[in-house]
Amino acid sequence: MARRITIDPITRLEGHGKIEIFLNEAGDVERVFFQVPDLRGFERSCEGRPAEEMRRTTPRTCGVCPTADHMASTKALDDLWRVEPPRAAKLLPELLYSAFMVEDHYIHFFFLRGPDFAVGPQAPAAERNILGVIAKVGLKIAGQAIRVRKECREIMQTLAGKVVHPVFGLPGGVSRGMSEEEREKFMEIAKFAVEFAQFALQLFGDVILKNKEYVDLVLSDTYSLRTYYMGLVDDNDKVNFYDAKVRVVDPEGKEVAKFAPREYVDYIREHIEPWSYISFPYLKSVGWRGFVDGAGSGVYRAAALARLNVADGMATPLAQQAYERMYELLGGKPVHSTLAFHWARVIEPLYSAERMVELLEDPEITSDHIRNVPTETPEEGVGVVEAPRGTLFHHYQTDEKGILTGVNLIVATNQNAAPIATSVEKAAKALIKGGKVSDGLLNMIEMAFRAYDPCHACATHAVGQRPLKLTLYDAQGQLLDRIVR
Repeated sequence: MARRITIDPITRLEGHGKIEIFLNEAGDVERVFFQVPDLRGFERSCEGRPAEEMRRTTPRTCGVCPTADHMASTKALDDLWRVEPPRAAKLLPELLYSAFMVEDHYIHFFFLRGPDFAVGPQAPAAERNILGVIAKVGLKIAGQAIRVRKECREIMQTLAGKVVHPVFGLPGGVSRGMSEEEREKFMEIAKFAVEFAQFALQLFGDVILKNKEYVDLVLSDTYSLRTYYMGLVDDNDKVNFYDAKVRVVDPEGKEVAKFAPREYVDYIREHIEPWSYISFPYLKSVGWRGFVDGAGSGVYRAAALARLNVADGMATPLAQQAYERMYELLGGKPVHSTLAFHWARVIEPLYSAERMVELLEDPEITSDHIRNVPTETPEEGVGVVEAPRGTLFHHYQTDEKGILTGVNLIVATNQNAAPIATSVEKAAKALIKGGKVSDGLLNMIEMAFRAYDPCHACATHAVGQRPLKLTLYDAQGQLLDRIVR
């Protein structure tokens, strides 16, 4: 009987990762390592550059969520130069960001995670892809999903020049305004996005919520962790992606922290393990207790479900109705089911689409006053937004000329690194018994990380020890092997 199972590469994620599963003599799971084996080291390579280049440089960490890094960087530059953008230069970036959240979430729902439910967790591997999804939901629905993403990306390209590598934000404002003709066109897109978001929620209900097997899977202990949660909230403690404070609640849903972006260093620390190039953030006030959950562990989760758990509701009416229904059907707040991230991720595009309509109805969004030129001497700045995959921090330190002397990026996938590792191990221990494995069962283990929608290209930093080391001990604590890469 094999004592080691390797899933390499793991599938349907951005970046690289693998899962190493070690079995005991009975064929049950002893330990699981979710490894990110490739190093980018992006933070150190930014030092010595002019800070204003970061808004163009950081989106190139990967092509999946460049808008998130661009906006976080721009907000960090505003803070760095202590300049307040004019109101139009706040409305326009939030419009861009809302369109981005819509199109990005639908990549996840239809292309990357949909196959696990539309086709089935243990369906043949050849069917667990977008073609399998289309075969189940039909070409018309697939066409509408492609249309809403295409039209949201038209907004992004018009405002930011490029979809993948935006050139929109500037210290103190934005690079272009919006015409009345563009506003009218974008309003049509926003209203269609609201309609499609409502339809996507209905589709989620038809495919998943009406299937008892899937509901039982969502509610099972196999895919559940009791953790702290982190997300941005507005002044009314409602979900906000773009301009808000960071809120943290405990596993019972009680607020334990709320802080401004600059204060994050007082609340978050990063733990390092020698067997992965990703760092593991945790709550400083609780401390690092290892890859475990519960109120005694400093592990917290970010991203869609965390944002809804943290907030007191959604800031738009239709999204609020969907929010209330989710918690009603899942037994109240907070929800600890890892697979419920998928449900939260189809509620958020409805909020984003409704928010697009609100922003476009504001007459000041077409104002010509789109930038206040910085005059202060730079020193230190922090910017925060909610990336699709979780809370994203950009922290820059410079000399008096604005040349970077220090860069710290706690990206969304970093926030969930410890929960991902814990979730994968818990799923493997529940699913593998007596050494019996199958392709479908291994896919169900992968489902534990896919729920977080991880993006590893920007999350692998030059933090901790190198080269990569993996030390393996048996159940008696005896050294079996040490691998150095």
